[in-house]
Amino acid sequence: MITLLGRRARVLAATTATAGLVLVAGCSSDDDGGSASKTAAGGVELVKGGQLTTCTHLPYPPFQSEIDGKVQGFDVALIDLVADDLGVQQEILDTPFENFKTGAFLNSGECDLAAAGMTITDERKKNVDFSDPYFEATQAVLADKESGVGSFADLKGKKVGAQAQTTGEDYAKSQGLDPVSFESSDAVLNGLRTGQVDAVVIDYPVVQGWLKDKANADAFTVAEQVNTGEQYGFTVQKGNDKLREAINKALADAQSDGTYKKLYEQWIGPYDDDAAASPAAS
Repeated sequence: MITLLGRRARVLAATTATAGLVLVAGCSSDDDGGSASKTAAGGVELVKGGQLTTCTHLPYPPFQSEIDGKVQGFDVALIDLVADDLGVQQEILDTPFENFKTGAFLNSGECDLAAAGMTITDERKKNVDFSDPYFEATQAVLADKESGVGSFADLKGKKVGAQAQTTGEDYAKSQGLDPVSFESSDAVLNGLRTGQVDAVVIDYPVVQGWLKDKANADAFTVAEQVNTGEQYGFTVQKGNDKLREAINKALADAQSDGTYKKLYEQWIGPYDDDAAASPAAS
């Protein structure tokens, strides 16, 4: 996922975990929600009273994207659980992805946490604190059926696309490829559709979502899944242990009571124990 320079941030307010989020008017960073307390259940301090403000970057289905005017997805639903535990409502701020790496929007007090299908890396840990991992991610090679690409090895000499500033792009480069960078997952798919590239390297759950569309399934095929050992995590400002612990508790509860499995099947597909990272693994 990547930066959209010059893009005006939008705030989207949560309704429920199943209904998603609806677009609301933007609010300034010093708006505290009127008389609502900024201290939520468990002593968690929030940047705005009465709400859990989540930074994300749209679109990145099936983790977060606008569907019928509402922001919905796997990440959105999981963070709704955290908000419920805290006794507040989730609101989403759409921001450039590079801010998640640096923790800028967390440090400036614009967001409480970031949820963006983000891989846990040592480099990112220097700037933010991660929750327990909540998803095991693999990379996929999605290719035009006429491209002759049947595996990652076949990408040599082909035009390959990837989403800029993602681990998929990093992996392609680490394997000696020079991928064409696209600004969003939608742009990656469009590049493949229009023949700008022969194949793309991107997170497999994103590909799963694309292939639910018959036209995409007829035109493209998964040449290979590559296990790069990636795990997704949510991030908070360095030292915000109470919120991080609240996120971890919500994730653990969801996995133990079956809610995680239900949401996984709703947004990702058939449940796979290997893809559901255990909080105990952190």
